Amino acid sequence: MAVALEEARAASAKGEVPIGAVIVRDGQVFTRAHNLREERQDPTAHAELLAIKQAALKEGSWRLLNSTIYVTLEPCIMCVGAILLARIPRLVFGARDERAGAAGSLYDIPKDKRLTHRITVVSGALEKECSEVLTAFFQDLRAKDAQPK
Repeated sequence: MAVALEEARAASAKGEVPIGAVIVRDGQVFTRAHNLREERQDPTAHAELLAIKQAALKEGSWRLLNSTIYVTLEPCIMCVGAILLARIPRLVFGARDERAGAAGSLYDIPKDKRLTHRITVVSGALEKECSEVLTAFFQDLRAKDAQPK
């Protein structure tokens, strides 16, 4: 999760919402990414999707079995869907997202028994640090917006 936090801070430095994702395989970082929605003007450029795409290319397969994805913020519906479709068996996230989280907060897609693939979800990893990065980013953003133009 510490590497995902580094990615989140890199996103923040670029003016992106500070979310980082890391895919780990055999105890080693396989891929890492952070949000790039603003830079790319792409609504799908979430950290999770970017890390998954990199991993699939590196693996030469869309099936990312035997891996864990670490994310600083609970993934949204789109990202949980991508995690399921990539067959990533384990998701670890830091901060909960009560407004858009799809792994236990607003929705709980991984527990939907109608789906054919299962994800083990671990929440609260370095939760305080993950929350602080997000809180600081949005406080700075609001302060900038409040300044006279």
